Amino acid sequence: MDKFEQLFAQYDCDLMNDEQVKAETAELLEKHFAENNHKETWMQCLNQIDLTTLSIDDTTERVVRMAEHVNDFAATFPGLKNVAAICVYPALVPSVKKALKTDGIGIASCCGGFPASQTFAEIKVAETSLAVMEGSTEVDVVLSVGKFLEGRYDEAYDELCEMKAACRDAHLKVILETGALHTAANIKRASILAMQAGADFIKTSTGKISVSATVEAAYVMCHAIRQWHEKTGIKVGFKAAGGISTTDDAVRYYTIVKEILGTEWLNNQSFRFGASRLANNLLTSIQGSETKFF
Repeated sequence: MDKFEQLFAQYDCDLMNDEQVKAETAELLEKHFAENNHKETWMQCLNQIDLTTLSIDDTTERVVRMAEHVNDFAATFPGLKNVAAICVYPALVPSVKKALKTDGIGIASCCGGFPASQTFAEIKVAETSLAVMEGSTEVDVVLSVGKFLEGRYDEAYDELCEMKAACRDAHLKVILETGALHTAANIKRASILAMQAGADFIKTSTGKISVSATVEAAYVMCHAIRQWHEKTGIKVGFKAAGGISTTDDAVRYYTIVKEILGTEWLNNQSFRFGASRLANNLLTSIQGSETKFF
């Protein structure tokens, strides 16, 4: 048994059963969703958003306008906490850094051959390093899913380790692309591999394939995070991203994190949403009328 199979065995990865995960996730949400579906939760979720634009037609003007909205948020919505970060492509990081005047807002960029991770490891590392040099305080990179599915765990792991080193003081969020992993066992294996490589967060999806974030994937990932914390004492964050747009969506993921990981994770240092439309929808729920601010 090689070192990765030994690692996965320590965390009972192969015991994950897809039907059981589906049933347990549904039971958890049926039992606890309603008790969390209220204004305080919506406000907390708003504060956990990585306000994101990752479109082929992104422009400097678009990301500067996004940063200006974040700058204006406190004056427009006194009493509400701002979003956690702005997330853009690496080449647009300098524009966000120049325009952003609000303290405490992260600047995230999607690197590592985003969204497919199908490029040379050297390019992934260089892109990560350049993004941090230009001002990224958080870097979202993509697990090499193809290598992972072929069982080339050492190569996928080494790439993540190199990108972690390139991050220096920036936080590393590893995107598992759970929709391409197909099974709960694979999702848990990928979660453990990413955390072993030094991930500060593990993240569901890029939002660029047909199956993005699912509550079942979140359930598996959060259990992996809990086990990792119990065994190592290291607290790793969870980021839900890909198709999450409604207030109900946010509350579902909030409920999973709360019930599996506990209230200690219910802050933007440990729990994030990657989203573009979610912020306005949460504001609409909070304000009680349609709000289009971001």
